[in-house]
Amino acid sequence: MRKIRVCSVIFTGVMVLCLNVNGQEKESYLKTASGTEITIKNSLTGIKKIRLQPIADQIIHVTAISVNEFPIDKSLMAVWPSKTAIPYTAKFENGSVIITTKTIKAEVSVETGIVTYRDLNNKLILTQSKTIEPALVPKVFNGESSYKVSQVFDAQENEAYYGLGQHQQGLVNYKGRRVDLSQYNTEIGVPFLISNKGYGILWDNYSITKAGDIREYQPLSAMRLFSKTDNEGWLTASYSLRTAPDKVLLSRPVSEISQNWLTDQHKFPANIKMQDAVVNYEGAIAADQGGLYQLQLKYAGYVKVWFEGKLVADYWRQAWNPGAAIIDLKLEKNKKSRIKIEWMPDGGESYFGLTCLPPVPEALENTFALTSESGAAVNYYFIHGDNADQVISGYRQITGKAVLMPKWAMGFWQSRERYKTQEDILSTVKEFRDRKIPLDNIVLDWSYWKQPEWGSQQFDPARFEAPEEMIKSLHDQHVNLMISVWPKFNKGFDIYDDFDKNKFLYKRNIEDGRRDWIGTGYQNTFYDAFNPKARTAFWNLMNKRLYSKGIDAWWMDATEPDMHSNESVEVRKELMTPTYEGSSTTYFNAFPLQNAKGVYEGQRKVNPNNRVFILTRSAYAGLQRYAAAAWSGDIASRWDDMKNQIGAGINFSLSGMPYWTMDIGGFSVEKRYEEAKGADLEEWRELNTRWYQFGAFVPLFRVHGQYPFREIYNIAPETHPAYKSMLYYNKLRYRLMPYIYSLAGNSYQQDYTMMRGLMMDFPQDLKASNLNDEFMFGPSLLINPVYTYKDRSKNVYLPAGHGWYDLYSGKYFKGGQEIKAEATYERMPVYVKEGSILPTGPELQYTSEKAADPLTLFVYTGKDASFSLYEDEGTNYNYEKGAFSTINFNYSEQGKSLTIGDRKGSFAGMLNDRTIRIIVISPKSAKALNFVQKAGHTLKYSGKQTVIKL
Repeated sequence: MRKIRVCSVIFTGVMVLCLNVNGQEKESYLKTASGTEITIKNSLTGIKKIRLQPIADQIIHVTAISVNEFPIDKSLMAVWPSKTAIPYTAKFENGSVIITTKTIKAEVSVETGIVTYRDLNNKLILTQSKTIEPALVPKVFNGESSYKVSQVFDAQENEAYYGLGQHQQGLVNYKGRRVDLSQYNTEIGVPFLISNKGYGILWDNYSITKAGDIREYQPLSAMRLFSKTDNEGWLTASYSLRTAPDKVLLSRPVSEISQNWLTDQHKFPANIKMQDAVVNYEGAIAADQGGLYQLQLKYAGYVKVWFEGKLVADYWRQAWNPGAAIIDLKLEKNKKSRIKIEWMPDGGESYFGLTCLPPVPEALENTFALTSESGAAVNYYFIHGDNADQVISGYRQITGKAVLMPKWAMGFWQSRERYKTQEDILSTVKEFRDRKIPLDNIVLDWSYWKQPEWGSQQFDPARFEAPEEMIKSLHDQHVNLMISVWPKFNKGFDIYDDFDKNKFLYKRNIEDGRRDWIGTGYQNTFYDAFNPKARTAFWNLMNKRLYSKGIDAWWMDATEPDMHSNESVEVRKELMTPTYEGSSTTYFNAFPLQNAKGVYEGQRKVNPNNRVFILTRSAYAGLQRYAAAAWSGDIASRWDDMKNQIGAGINFSLSGMPYWTMDIGGFSVEKRYEEAKGADLEEWRELNTRWYQFGAFVPLFRVHGQYPFREIYNIAPETHPAYKSMLYYNKLRYRLMPYIYSLAGNSYQQDYTMMRGLMMDFPQDLKASNLNDEFMFGPSLLINPVYTYKDRSKNVYLPAGHGWYDLYSGKYFKGGQEIKAEATYERMPVYVKEGSILPTGPELQYTSEKAADPLTLFVYTGKDASFSLYEDEGTNYNYEKGAFSTINFNYSEQGKSLTIGDRKGSFAGMLNDRTIRIIVISPKSAKALNFVQKAGHTLKYSGKQTVIKL
């Protein structure tokens, strides 16, 4: 019999009661202007109520609780205006409450609480999984009631997942992987993911989170282990000295390898100095289930892994900052496979751990989950978009616009660990200017203060006798200075006492008696960046002692926070307990966001004109609104570390934050490079050359590292191909400044992303979307870093749907194919997408040296092309008030014409009249990237539309 529903409306908000005529069905939901609350009848995950708030036509904020009252919203990452009313409808139909906006609808089963998202054509976008995973498990942290919070989603066929911050496993697509979102030197956790199925999820939670395959890693004994002599139950660990590797000093069985933290140092043999040892783990592994086993390796020193006699891993990492890697092993059911691991510690403490993630169970095979240690509710934003750019735009609508960095930040940054004196800084800049090497920025790293006074933010007068004069000299040479500022304070001087008196400091590190690694070691701790008064005090200190002297940019180091390296996560939580906001477990990941907030807001209040620039070692969702970029931390100077930065930068950018960089050349070096000669010297030079080539095409172009010195003239003489190549790419970066700064402008104006995973521009090309070593820099340039020593060619995949031009020669290639690209020592393969307009400017020594006149347009034909040139005053915030201009260039393939549109907008100092040169490249007419070649067309442009037949 057909059911009839009767609905009554009660204006307390809007309470809708729907009953069938037999009284067999009764559902209720509360609809208000800002959202709809739904009571769940029988949720297997423990959810009682769900609230859906459409905050834009394509964004729905979801909150789920196991109690009767929703918590008061107090988000650190989200800044959307919560009282904004978005038109939507809510109705009850077939056991579900359906929320519909102009573009999407969300269906909530009142029986189970499962939420399903569809477009208006009823096409499935995303659904929560029927897999039973408790959504809310009661917990208590530091006397505060909380929940372990989880949500599982079903994956579609060929679905891929991106974003989630910055990680060092060399992966771009996280389907089938576990991703740990926890702040750590070189690892940045950001709880925002993008799917290739047209949506993103922003998980509003600040605690340590697991994403993807959220199962716990198991000890090695999760597999069947066999010793070197085939005894079942363990591997054989053999300890030798490096000077006599064949002489075994100790042999013992191991079924667990877990020397991961300082607290694990006692697990090593007491009678062996680990820094002199080599350890071999040998035997075989097997399992009753075949499939992919993911080994998680944590290591410091040298480690090699052989599987069935094949070398599958070869890593090195400095002792004080262990690395982590994932090794994929495919096991056949019940087949024994030989394994050997060789580990050589390198330095003081020794760290080595190995765990295992067995194949995904069938019930979880097509799911993607998020689970966090602590939260008040399941709290996330569903963001729909036709492409990744629209999804990222939605993320920024929630968390804030990516404010525009100063134009000089797009130039070259020279840094090292470290310039120790004022003379070091000035002589380095002089050398750059004398050699005509383009430079905009130089960096003063840590320890410019008196040794005991970390946190004083004062120059040591013995080494920096006149900092104001030094900074003025730099400015006179058109060079900006960035300075390192840690959130750290040593005990024993006035600033510590002042912050301590006001209860601005975490005190556990002091009470535990830990000392840092400087000199004889100093007691120290960090300030509580969650405390608004502490943030103000921190900025006031920076302003009084640094900014007032003329500092241009801030390097916010150790912002995880890293109070003491190599302590376990539990100890790290203890060291920042309590925070001003609450439990350190609940707020663990958000420290870098709050730290940047205080500096950004403080500087804009003191000087509302000059743009803020912050470089921070850690990040969190929303960081982009505080003029902050991130870099990938203290990575090693190794080829595999260089490769891993490709995926790290791509996924950080896909996490909604457009400004990312790395230590070009790597930070920490092996001893063989420190006084390199012969083959080691040549490898060092080639490593830096290849890294420099790659670094010229990321959002921020920045060299940094430990000894040897990283200036190009200290890496190689000017006659060497390394020097020539680095100089070439430095100058090319500046030639491309009209293109690069337009990308930066669009990052604010259009929510654009500069460093682009291939899934952004080629979503239908699944091969391209799964590549880990290529990316687009802006809409036109396909970047292919070379990351293998002595390679002089590289297999490059050219995405389908477009033809591609070799940047240097102009030679044309069809898309959808893999080619063996030439990669001479001095050149990295770069290709220009067919249907591109690449604007370039004159040769520069610094970004503000001259205007982009003449402007040379390289037009790559074969398809229609467009580009919008963005310009503004470069250093202030007038662009927020509309002080900028755009010029649109449009090429018609059919009409073989280029339209230069009317200039729109204006700003002080704008170039009203300019010369535009046009160079046309076609499949049948290759032209090299020669900036002084004769143009096919040259015209004077005064802001009015012009059409040129090409």
